[in-house]
Amino acid sequence: MIDDVKGQLKQVFLSHSVQTIDDHIKHAIKHELSYDQFLKNMLDDEISHRKTKRIESKIKNAHIPVIKSIEHFDFSFPKKIPKQLIVSLISGKFISEKKNIILLGSPGVGKTHLASALAYQACLNDFNCRFITAINLIHELNASLCDNSFLKCLKRFSKYQLLVIDELGYLPVDKQGCDLFFQVISNRYEIGSVIITTNRPFREWGEIFNGDSTLAGAIIDRLIHHSEVIKIEGDSYRVNKN
Repeated sequence: MIDDVKGQLKQVFLSHSVQTIDDHIKHAIKHELSYDQFLKNMLDDEISHRKTKRIESKIKNAHIPVIKSIEHFDFSFPKKIPKQLIVSLISGKFISEKKNIILLGSPGVGKTHLASALAYQACLNDFNCRFITAINLIHELNASLCDNSFLKCLKRFSKYQLLVIDELGYLPVDKQGCDLFFQVISNRYEIGSVIITTNRPFREWGEIFNGDSTLAGAIIDRLIHHSEVIKIEGDSYRVNKN
């Protein structure tokens, strides 16, 4: 009988339950559980297992370079940082509301750590997320033009509930790269959240985007319409700890 049940479980793709049903039966007998409770326990276990595997897959597909957490961030080091606001972002409500986050500060103040932590937490909260540097985003888009997969690539970067773009402004961007970056931001406008880390204030974004102040203004306009601009002031954590 159990072998028949396991076969039926396989047919309806309850693979975890196939592996655990014997233990659930033993537990039910030992604690004299009703049939209803036995079935509920087994299905709860199956659902929990699927969620765990789904989140593991989300974390892997997010391509977060180093897993970080908000708990391990040293809020005492920056000279000025809105701690309560940052901690409030852990819930992921800003993603549900399709709000953007701009992390602005000089190199070494912890922008990438915070962006990584928020991306990781987003995965734990069951959101689809992608972490990528600004220059690698542009490289991927440029490559997609060469193999005629640009629309597919653009759609991929538009579908994530949270897209983290790290290190905007650290390296120069040519005219084509600027146009491609704009299309990503434009396609995500009011559709999905974006986190951007940058060391350049908005007044200098024209320099980032090949001297095109009009394009920079259009990008800024779309990003800050629904956003939190988080300014972090202080010295480089890496330099001071070495």
